[in-house]
Amino acid sequence: MDYSQFLIMKEELSLIVVIFILFVADLFMSPDAHKKDGKAKLNTIFPVLLMAVHTAINFVPGEAAEAFGGMYHYIPMMSILKNILNVGTLVVFLMAHRWLAREDTKFKQGEFYILTLCTLLGMYLMTSAGHFLLFFIGLETASIPLAAMVAFNKYRHHSAEAGAKYILMALFSSGILLYGLSFLYGTTGTLYFDDIAAQLTGSSLQVLALVLFFAGMAFKLSLVPFHLWTADVYEGSPTVVTSYLSTISKGAAAFSLLIILFKVFAPMIEQWQTILFWITIITITLGNLFAIRQQNLKRFMAFSSVSQAGYVMLGIIGGNVMGTSALIYYILVYAAATLAVFLVIAVIEEESGKVNLNDYNGLYRTNPKLSFLMTLSLFSLAGIPPFAGFFSKFFIFMAAFEAGFHLLVFIALVNTVISLYYYLLIVKAMYINKSETPVLSFRSDNYSRAGLAICMIGVILLGLAGFVFQAIDNYSFGI
Repeated sequence: MDYSQFLIMKEELSLIVVIFILFVADLFMSPDAHKKDGKAKLNTIFPVLLMAVHTAINFVPGEAAEAFGGMYHYIPMMSILKNILNVGTLVVFLMAHRWLAREDTKFKQGEFYILTLCTLLGMYLMTSAGHFLLFFIGLETASIPLAAMVAFNKYRHHSAEAGAKYILMALFSSGILLYGLSFLYGTTGTLYFDDIAAQLTGSSLQVLALVLFFAGMAFKLSLVPFHLWTADVYEGSPTVVTSYLSTISKGAAAFSLLIILFKVFAPMIEQWQTILFWITIITITLGNLFAIRQQNLKRFMAFSSVSQAGYVMLGIIGGNVMGTSALIYYILVYAAATLAVFLVIAVIEEESGKVNLNDYNGLYRTNPKLSFLMTLSLFSLAGIPPFAGFFSKFFIFMAAFEAGFHLLVFIALVNTVISLYYYLLIVKAMYINKSETPVLSFRSDNYSRAGLAICMIGVILLGLAGFVFQAIDNYSFGI
């Protein structure tokens, strides 16, 4: 066997080394190793540094290659996506510091970091798969640890309920997806992406395979009508896990869907464009309308993420290089803004236990800096210039418009106005509404502030640094 093939999987190997180091450190490190009061078993700075080194080592994309008979594919664009996922995971680790220092979680820090990185490894395999077997292994490696993370606060009723709902939905979606793959294998006799594409004829069974596969992926992306689990799971999960679900998990699933639709189902582009057209309209519209009704901010962000998933589909539907570049850039900007919002929600929840919209009334008077950063992030999500969210929406609209989906872009633009309304509801609560029991003034920890600083760089500078999108666009030609 040619073991040099493993060197092509340098990101995966590097991440496995990080997981192994954290596992050994958690196994042998005493609870008092870093803090005299015994509140931390594994100090946050250690996994953060490991992730930073892992990201730096793999930051520069390599040459396109494949391994294991074409089961594993590598192109430079995949390194860009994996770097985005790495930085997002690093921010999640920073966000988790205060939560993991609590009495009910302080001795489970190692488990959290290892579970998180195991899901990340699964996402790596999903995005680099050239064979549906490897893709499914990656999908399940990403999904199963996530169920444990969702139920991490196992003695809290909502967390246990969220974990049960997530694992059941993950099982159902995986079953539907596998059922579709069985039809695909039955009609083509192979599971290799390139070989399937060469044998697709658009028969009834192959159309059914496409529908079932897309339905399974739609559960992962929270596309309507496969989104019903999202709000309950987001509300019941620890806020840190909710942020990871909303950004890192969704970004990997969107890119994987793009790769498979472009590579495997390219001969059936008319069929999947029709599916995406209607799903995108329904997802953006219903996500926005339901977000307006929410009082719990985690449920609010759940329906916001449903709507944002619809916008992501605009980058896929055109089936062109411009859409690929726009999608990756959108994932990057969306992750920065969404993680910033969840960071503010997390620090306020840890300090006061408050997570409802009314609890943010008058927040600017007691915590002006957090209110300001929350406002910038919400403006980016709404697509207000000059923040990065405006440019990400512009590029993704342009990609769909160039592909001829003018009506779809118009409906998405109308929905952008609706989203601006409900994002401004939070801004109104913080700056205009008054409260008799406001959140008291407090100082967030250094880890949270570092995470917010990274997110703000993304929210503010990504829109001004045009070379970022240009670099992504240059690598898109390898898809």
